[in-house]
Amino acid sequence: MQRTAGPAHRTAAWARRNGHLLGAAVALLLVLVPYVGGPTPRTPVQWLGVACLAAGAAALGGWLRCPVLSAVAGPLLVVVPLFTGPEPPDSAVVVVTAYAVLVGATFAGRAAWGAAALSAVWLLVLYAASGGWANPGLAVLTVPGYAAGTVLRLRRRTAEALTERVRELDEERELFAQVAVRNERARIAAELHDIVGHALSVMVVQAAAGQRLATRDPDAARASLEAIAESARQGRADLQRLVDLLGGADVPVSATGAGDLGLVDEVVARAARSGLDVTCRFEGDRDVIEPGRAHLAFRVVQESLTNALRHAPGSVVRVLVRGESGGRCLVVRVENDSAPSAARNDLTGGGNGLQGLRERVLDVGGFFAAGPSGEGGWRVEARL
Repeated sequence: MQRTAGPAHRTAAWARRNGHLLGAAVALLLVLVPYVGGPTPRTPVQWLGVACLAAGAAALGGWLRCPVLSAVAGPLLVVVPLFTGPEPPDSAVVVVTAYAVLVGATFAGRAAWGAAALSAVWLLVLYAASGGWANPGLAVLTVPGYAAGTVLRLRRRTAEALTERVRELDEERELFAQVAVRNERARIAAELHDIVGHALSVMVVQAAAGQRLATRDPDAARASLEAIAESARQGRADLQRLVDLLGGADVPVSATGAGDLGLVDEVVARAARSGLDVTCRFEGDRDVIEPGRAHLAFRVVQESLTNALRHAPGSVVRVLVRGESGGRCLVVRVENDSAPSAARNDLTGGGNGLQGLRERVLDVGGFFAAGPSGEGGWRVEARL
C-alpha cells in the first residue's frame, strides 16, 4: 500500500527545492529589521541606500538561475549604503559572508581566479568606504568564507566525478556482460554446429545411399542403416555432454574430447565406416599437446570431414596431424580430391562451420586457411 507523504515531509521537500529563496528571505530580514525601531533613513539618498542594501540581500535568491549576475550585482548593491548612508547594520556582515561563500562555491577554473581577484578588490572597496582599516572583521569573515565555498565546490566536483565514474563502470559492466553473453552464445552455436552438423551429414549421406541400395544390395543398405544409427547415438551422446556442461555438471575431460588427440582417431574411424575414403597420419609427439589445442584440432578435422562427406562424397581424404617445436605448435591439414561426378549430391552449407573454425583458431593466435587445392579438390589447414 502506497504511503502518502505527511506535511512535514512535503515541507522539507519544498525547503530543499527552494533553499536559495529562503536564504534570500532571511538575509532580507537581517538587513531590514534593524531599521525598524532604530534610526530611519531621512533623505531620499539614504532611502536609496537602504533599497540597494535590500536588493543586494534579495539577489541571493537568484544565485541558482543567474550566478554571474548575482555575483556581480549583489555585492555592488551591498556597498552602496557605505556611500549614500545610512550606515549598514552589523547584520549585513552575514550577507557579505554569504556572497564570499557562494563565489568560492560557484566559480571554477580560470573563472575562480577572476572571481577571487574581484572579491579582493570588492573587500578593499568595503574597507576604503567604511574607513575600518584597523578592523580585521571583514577579512576574518570573508576570506574563510571564500575558502569554505572553495572546499564545498571541490567536494561537490569530486562527488560528481565519482558519480560519473560509477555510471561509466556500470555501463562498462553491462557492456562486458553483453559481450560475454554474445561470446558464450557464439561458442555454444559453434559446438552445436560441430556436433549436429557432423551427425546429420553422416545420416543424410547414408540415408541416400541406403535408398539407392535397398533393392540392389540389402546388405549394403543394412550397413548404411547401422551407420545412421551409430551417428545418431554418437550425436545424442555429444549433445548430452554439451547439455551437462551448460548445466554445470562435472563432465570428465576424456568425455569432452578435450584431453588429447584420441578423438581425431575416433572421428576418422567413424567417417571411414560411413563410406568416406579417409586416411590419417600423425607425426611428432602427440602426447605433449595441451588439451585446448587438441580439442581445437579435433574440431578442425571433424568439420573438414563433414564438408568432404557433404560436398565431395566418394573422394579421397587425407588427414595430417603434426606436432612441431616440442609440442608448442600443432599443424592440422585435411585435403580431399574432387568428388566423382556420379557421387555428387545436392547438399549445401552456409559456410558457418569454416567461419566459426577460423574465428576460434585466430582467437588462440593461430593460422587458418581453407580453399581449393587444385583439380577441384579442397584443403583446410590450421596451425595452432
